[in-house]
Amino acid sequence: MNFNSSSKTILIAPLNWGLGHATRCIPIIKALQENDFVPIIASDGIALELLRKEFPYLQTLELPSYQIEYAKNGKNFKWKLLRNFPKMINSILKEKKMVQEWIQKYAIDGIISDNRLGVFSKKVPSVFITHQLNVMSGSTTWITSKLHQHIIKKYTECWVPDFEGRRNLSGDLGHLKKSKLKLRYIGPLSRMQKREVPKLYDLMIILSGPEPQRGLLEEKLKKEVLNYKGKVVFIKGIVEKEQKKEQIDHVSFYNFMNTQQLEQTFNESDVILCRSGYTTIMDLVQLEKKAFFIPTPGQYEQEYLAKKMKMDGWITYKTQTKFKIRNLQGIDVYMGFPKWNKNLDWKKLFEILEKPIK
Repeated sequence: MNFNSSSKTILIAPLNWGLGHATRCIPIIKALQENDFVPIIASDGIALELLRKEFPYLQTLELPSYQIEYAKNGKNFKWKLLRNFPKMINSILKEKKMVQEWIQKYAIDGIISDNRLGVFSKKVPSVFITHQLNVMSGSTTWITSKLHQHIIKKYTECWVPDFEGRRNLSGDLGHLKKSKLKLRYIGPLSRMQKREVPKLYDLMIILSGPEPQRGLLEEKLKKEVLNYKGKVVFIKGIVEKEQKKEQIDHVSFYNFMNTQQLEQTFNESDVILCRSGYTTIMDLVQLEKKAFFIPTPGQYEQEYLAKKMKMDGWITYKTQTKFKIRNLQGIDVYMGFPKWNKNLDWKKLFEILEKPIK
């Protein structure tokens, strides 16, 4: 409950697509609290479950699921999404109605939506967070990009978690040649902090993303990691009520870790093996880590980012079908992420949430 009448209440709602959207909202939620706002968290599925574990004392609300499903064959990913499109639209319409009711019920003063298309209101300042101004979908990229930009246009402002200049992380995803959108580049968002600690692991494997691809990669890597000479920590990316640990030979398996544990483990690890999701990339930038990517099959965004990182000379990758643990031997050819200077003025950023709608 908000006992301070001067504190504004902000609804923050990340998309439940893997854990990336939820985890990059963690520093925003903390910054809102530090700047005398009262956050209310809204999402569904594992994204909501994760944020409830991170912020057990904050109010949370459940939104309808977008019912995003992956195909077992990456080539069919786009067509499976298209088949589920009517269900997704229905969920967006439902969440739009719910948000309007919540504004009244919980006296919400502002909205931050991380890619939730129905979390918006004309009554209060509404911010949209995305690194995908262009939505890559193969031959339909121009359509999906125009549709996404049309949705972004209705928001008070769009925050892009990247650098604005030519030296950036998202490339064509987060940068338009011409735009009338109200964009603000806020720099990478990460819940992690780089720390100088003794190295405990030669390799850290961290999985994320929707099923069944997360599970398929888990099964593949469980076999591959047996051939790795070195100490390994393997985080499956399954958010459950209790944390589980299993030790098999040189590999320590965890179902999930909270932010504090994850930050410690990242810092204790020499090399990271993971998906090329944008939130993971932002974490690696913050931690200045060397990594190896396995993009989610059929997800054009991750495939594009993996190729971009390789072209920039930072990180290399292999497709899920072709990856072998011996591929990690070539990682030293790549420099890893450079150090970036980023000072985000949260107070100034949040001013948009305090301005009345004209």
